[in-house]
Amino acid sequence: MLIIPIKEGENIDRALKRFKRKFDKTGTMRSLRKRQAFTKPSVERRAQIQKAQYIQGLRDREEI
Repeated sequence: MLIIPIKEGENIDRALKRFKRKFDKTGTMRSLRKRQAFTKPSVERRAQIQKAQYIQGLRDREEI
């Protein structure tokens, strides 16, 4: 459970923004969305390899 102490005289919008930032850092929504659909391990591995190839290509272009 997230606890956001509100300082005296603090705007509620600012406290809400702090809450949202802290909530994003926990990764709760990301993990929930990931669990909604099952992906086969072979598909996950293929996606990781493609991502690594893409990043490596970017690094190679940067060196030139």
